[in-house]
Amino acid sequence: MDKIDRRILNLLQKDARRPAELIGADVGLSASAVQRRIVRMREEGIILAEVAVLDPKRVGRALTMIVDVEVERERPELLASLKQWIVSEPCIQEAWYVTGEGDYVLVVLARDVEDFEALMQRLVAENANVRRFQTRVALSTLKRGMSVPLDPAP
Repeated sequence: MDKIDRRILNLLQKDARRPAELIGADVGLSASAVQRRIVRMREEGIILAEVAVLDPKRVGRALTMIVDVEVERERPELLASLKQWIVSEPCIQEAWYVTGEGDYVLVVLARDVEDFEALMQRLVAENANVRRFQTRVALSTLKRGMSVPLDPAP
């Protein structure tokens, strides 16, 4: 990746619908050259997806919960099963396997407390390896981001 690729990526992270002509004007390339670079970065796996970012509240997911999950045993087959369960749950927006007190940190979007409670009941019922979970309720969103900071090209 060169300096121009990084500038293109920064622009796309702000607005993936921005036309190649406008990107080209910003970075000093033709629209076709910008398109070729974007296609290459997709093929190389630098650009993973181009998605619409929704307002959770406006689509009925007003509650954001941060959940620490602690497992009983760290046996590979049990961890694999729990990881697959987490990945398959659409309400779980983000999940990290972490160090510290808990083993996983989950960010969950729920319609309401009852919706969240049902998800947590399923988590425990369908994953016998879960020892406990601790939940924090997000009172407000100060920042929600998907962009990756890009250092200048060397």
